[in-house]
Formats: sequence, C-alpha cells, structure tokens
Amino acid sequence: MSYSIDVYKRKLEPTKDFIAFAAFVSFFPQLVAGPIERATNLLPQFYSKRTFDYSKAADGLRQILWGLFKKIVIADNCAEYANLIFNNSTDYSGSTLVLGALFFTFQIYGDFSGYSDIAIGTARLFGFDLMRNFAFPYFSRDIAEFWRRWHISLSTWFRDYLYIPLGGSRGGILMKVRNTFIIFIVSGFWHGANWTFIVWGALNAIYFLPLLLTNNNRTNLEIVAKANLLPTIKEFLLILLTFGLTVFAWIFFRAENIGHALSYISEIASTSIFTVPHLTGMHRALIIMLLVTVFILVEWTGREGQYAIQHFGIKWKTPYRYAIYYVLIITIFWFGGKEQEFIYFQF
Repeated sequence: MSYSIDVYKRKLEPTKDFIAFAAFVSFFPQLVAGPIERATNLLPQFYSKRTFDYSKAADGLRQILWGLFKKIVIADNCAEYANLIFNNSTDYSGSTLVLGALFFTFQIYGDFSGYSDIAIGTARLFGFDLMRNFAFPYFSRDIAEFWRRWHISLSTWFRDYLYIPLGGSRGGILMKVRNTFIIFIVSGFWHGANWTFIVWGALNAIYFLPLLLTNNNRTNLEIVAKANLLPTIKEFLLILLTFGLTVFAWIFFRAENIGHALSYISEIASTSIFTVPHLTGMHRALIIMLLVTVFILVEWTGREGQYAIQHFGIKWKTPYRYAIYYVLIITIFWFGGKEQEFIYFQF
C-alpha cells in the first residue's frame, strides 16, 4: 500500500524492474511479522550489486543471537506462565494476576522484538538494512515516547498514511482528539476484530491525549539517562508510571474478552493483591523472573545501541567476547521454554 500511495503522491518513482519489485514485496526476513518496510527504504537496495560485508554479517549474527535469546529464553518462558495465569485467572489471587500481567508484558516484548531482531539480522547477512522496529520501549518516560519506541514501523506507518492526512495535530482541540482516537483505535483494530483490541487502543489514546494537548508529546526524544549509568529519581518514577500504564493496557490486549479483562482487573484491585503470589511451578517461575531481571539489566546497559548487545564487549579480546556469545547460546539451549508460536503471526 505504501508503494502505491507514494507513487500516487509522486513521492516515489515507479520501478521498471519487476524482479526488484517482486523481491521487495516478498522479502522473506520481514514478510510475516515486520518490520513493515517502505519502498523508499528497501526497494533501492535491490538495485545495487550484492557484495559480502564481514562487519555487517557479524553484526547481523549478533542481532540474530540476541533476538533468539529474547524469543526462546524470555518470551517462551514467560508465555508458559502468562497462559497459565490468564487461562485460569479465577483460581488466582490479585498478586498472582499482577505477576501474570508482567509475564505477558515481557512475553510480547521478547516475542515481537526478538522476531524483529532476527529479521533485521538475517537481512543484514544479505547486505540489506531494514528499519529499526524497537528502541527499548519499556524505558520510556511517557506514553508518547513509548509509541516512538514500540513497533516503530507500524506506528510511523499509521502516522504518515493516516494521522497526517487526517490533519494530524494541526487543527483545533476537537480535531486533535478525533485524530488521536482514530489512529489508536485503528491500531487496535489492526490486531484483530475483538473489542479487547479496541479498548486497548482507546486506552492508549487516553494516555496520549494529555501529552498532546499540553504540547508535551515530544519532550523525551533521546534515550533515558544518555551517557549516564543511572536515571534521575524523576526519570525512574516516570519510567515506572509509564510501564505501569502499559502493563494495565496489556491486560485488555491479552484477555479473551472484555468481561475476562474486567474480572481480571477487579481481582487485582481486591485485598488479595496483598497476599504472596503462588502458582504451580513457583520455583521455576522464580528462575524465569531472575532471567528477566538479567535481561532488563543487559537491555539497560546497551540501551544506546540499535540492540542491547551491539557494542557489548566489542573492544574485548576475542576469547572473552566469544565467551559471552557462547554463554548466550548455552543459556538458549539450557533455559529455552516450550516452543511457542510468534504472537504477531496471528496479526
């Protein structure tokens, strides 16, 4: 669609190379779940002669490795407990349901950003540069920043081909409100014909509107605590608030229907939230939580790169650097969860 629209609006010259066009629309690394590539970025790359670039290939393999870790160790393990808790939510206390929401939060991030890393890394092996799709979204300080960092290829697609043509934020307050709700509800509807996705989109619109109406939606453009080890107390609290709002919205995204989501939330809001979480296989769940904690620390350390381990140990001596890669590979085989289909395959 973007190719046709860009040609129609004369932003792109129509290609006369059928092979390049066919390769563009069927490019296998990102065909199933993204990143959603524009013809302006990917199509010209098919015109140039392919030459092997060792540094690109090595970088691609590192990103594939990190993507596999995200998917197999983080997402698949979290999915096991998220499914257990969400599918039997009436059997659990509010504190355990919070745990289930957190498991799903890291499942969907590890699953989808892991796929994107694998796709981008695979394309780089062949000398192609795909657009970045995730930029450490859970370190965002407000919802506007979160949406600049989450599924970037989809959010920018809706921005350029839906939000801006509708008038964007140039009109009055009513137009701004209307356009914001349209883009977020369409984003929800894009994920499936279920009211849970519509409510998820509407919730994010409600989160986003105060920032837009007060002109604070482009406050946090740089990654948090850039060039610093730790964020300020204010930044840390803003990250926690944004993360909490995101987790709450994910409950609707994951729930089977609106009734399920509301009963899930009502139990969280009950006094049982003050009990100690308990579920079958709690010992293994604690191991998974420890792995997620390590994952967060690695992501935080590498947040200024395109992906977390892009520059990790890059200046170390070769044996030490390769030791880290082997540790990741062993961890993938040792702690890999039960095979789970990629979430975004259904979308």
